Amino acid sequence: MDLYLSHVTNRLDAKGRVSVPAAFRQVLARDGFEGLLVVPALDALALDCGGNALLADMAGVLQRFQPYSVAHDSFASAFYGASEVLKLDTEGRATLSDTLKAHAGISSQVTFVGQGQKFQIWEPGRFRAHLEEARNRLRELRTQLGARAAAEVFPRTQGARE
Repeated sequence: MDLYLSHVTNRLDAKGRVSVPAAFRQVLARDGFEGLLVVPALDALALDCGGNALLADMAGVLQRFQPYSVAHDSFASAFYGASEVLKLDTEGRATLSDTLKAHAGISSQVTFVGQGQKFQIWEPGRFRAHLEEARNRLRELRTQLGARAAAEVFPRTQGARE
């Protein structure tokens, strides 16, 4: 299964390049995409990244709308119009544009975050806050679902923490 998993924090070098984690590059290579597709996330101060799978997801969203409708054109502009295709050098490094860095608040470090079909790039402090907020939402959801439903959605595993 070709999924982007885990998270890794890397530093931008003096030329503004950042090394894309090897595991993420391997998924990109199997996906057959040349380079790295990067789109400012619509709902977070982060960057959505991937290859052909991300392009297919974006096309799937657009298919829900009538061609040339305001909704279709708005999504197309936000997805395709704001996207950038970055080249990876021989060492697996990419250079983020000033526009992308400004959207995500990136200066010296980035955190790569696997999300299955895509991954995101975050400023590390923002990612830590986002992850804590996500965990809190899941705890609230677990409480709302009740014990029985929660056991189905969140099965306990040996050694899991509460």
